[in-house]
Parts: sequence; C-alpha cells; structure tokens
Amino acid sequence: MSLSEQFAQAQLDSKNLPERPDNMTLLKIYALFKQTSNGDASGERPGFTDMIGRAKWDAWNSLAGTAQEEAQQQYIDLINDLK
Repeated sequence: MSLSEQFAQAQLDSKNLPERPDNMTLLKIYALFKQTSNGDASGERPGFTDMIGRAKWDAWNSLAGTAQEEAQQQYIDLINDLK
C-alpha cells in the first residue's frame, strides 16, 4: 500500500478510534494533517481572544519545514498507535 493510501486509511481510522484522544494529541493530529495537506502554516497567527484557533495554528506552525511525506508518516504512526 502506498503512503497516500495509508494516509487515506489513517484518516478513516481517525474517525473510529476506541476513545477520544486528549487535546494535545488532537492538536498533533490536526497539525500533521494540515502540514500534509497545505505545507507550512500560512496566514497570521490568531489573536489571543481565539485561544483554540491560536493553539491549532501554533501546533501546525511547530511543524514548519517538515516534508509532506514525513508528516504523512507521522500521522499514520500516531493514528495506528491510538487504535
């Protein structure tokens, strides 16, 4: 199975995890997905009144420079660990 097929399967698996991951893990999942889909974080960092948006942007921005394939593999590994 190719990396993109494994990534697509991991996306499906992420919707059927046995239990909801903690917020830090959810941020990591979000950030890896965004890095894979869109590359490095773009746009301005949300203001302090948007705490959730700011946390998501910060998590995504922490992966700046990570290659798409590397982000896909990390996403797949994380979802597999949670299954």
